[in-house]
Amino acid sequence: MVHIGYTMMTEQAGPRDLVDHVVRAEDVGFDFSVVSDHYFPWLRSQGHSPYAWSVLGAAAQATSRIPLMTYVTCPSVRYHPAVVAQKAATMQQLSEGRFRLGLGSGENLNEHVVGRGWPPARVRHEMLEEAVHIIRALFDGGQVTHHGTHFQVDSARLWDLPDAPPPIGIAVSGARSCALAGRSADLVIATEPEKELLDAFDRHGGTGKPRVGQLPVSYDPDRDTAVHRAHDQFRWSGLGWKVNSELPHPDSFEQATKSVTPDDVAAAIPCGDDPDDFVTAVRSYADAGFDEIALVQIGGDSQHQFLDWSEKTLLPALHDALG
Repeated sequence: MVHIGYTMMTEQAGPRDLVDHVVRAEDVGFDFSVVSDHYFPWLRSQGHSPYAWSVLGAAAQATSRIPLMTYVTCPSVRYHPAVVAQKAATMQQLSEGRFRLGLGSGENLNEHVVGRGWPPARVRHEMLEEAVHIIRALFDGGQVTHHGTHFQVDSARLWDLPDAPPPIGIAVSGARSCALAGRSADLVIATEPEKELLDAFDRHGGTGKPRVGQLPVSYDPDRDTAVHRAHDQFRWSGLGWKVNSELPHPDSFEQATKSVTPDDVAAAIPCGDDPDDFVTAVRSYADAGFDEIALVQIGGDSQHQFLDWSEKTLLPALHDALG
């Protein structure tokens, strides 16, 4: 069975709207939800970037059923892992056990703001693995002191622990991150329908664990409008994570995507209102082995229109096609 999720994309809507959107997503029948954790939008045209953890706390109180998850938080530069552990434990309590902590090695776009520089990918993965160790130790309760390669923790303790700690997911994009996720994660996260990533995750201990993917879509009754919106706000997505993780500012993404055309974007992202196009795109993830796929409707102003269409048309079509 494939579970279909909804993405609260902080880069394209303000905090009150994001909470309003996830409440409606719960009502129309989405199986789970995820939220991005950014300091900057990818492009100026997206226009937003509220603090994801405040949004999550509000969403936990405004909803009652839908699971919540960061997609993803970097626990190693902008946030210290001891603080991430505290935030995640609090969210698990507020949501009454509906929270999962999605982690990744981050992007320069968001992490540079604290002035610590941007380490190379190898170091970022070392930092992420050490951060997961600290977070799990704090989830176990008791006092934690840690003197590691990248982090220091001095007599930390979480005083409000949930009955069960939130599961930890790790985002993957290559061999090194797949090995880390297989060793350290309860679930794997990816943004491309690549079976090779899941196979590598399994080889390192991931067999039987959930695998969560994410797919951008652009619904609109007018396909040209959908394509224009996708090109305006999401043309960065085709650059790949080796590029996306390194660029430091929305203006950098503007420059890097100058040659990307609307046709390029429409070839990669389902646009319009034909549910078969959306089902085909989701099926590529299911065929690769993903059992959860979170949809990102592009454009903050188009969310309610998309959610109404999802209730009447898209979710029934996906359930009929994929179970």
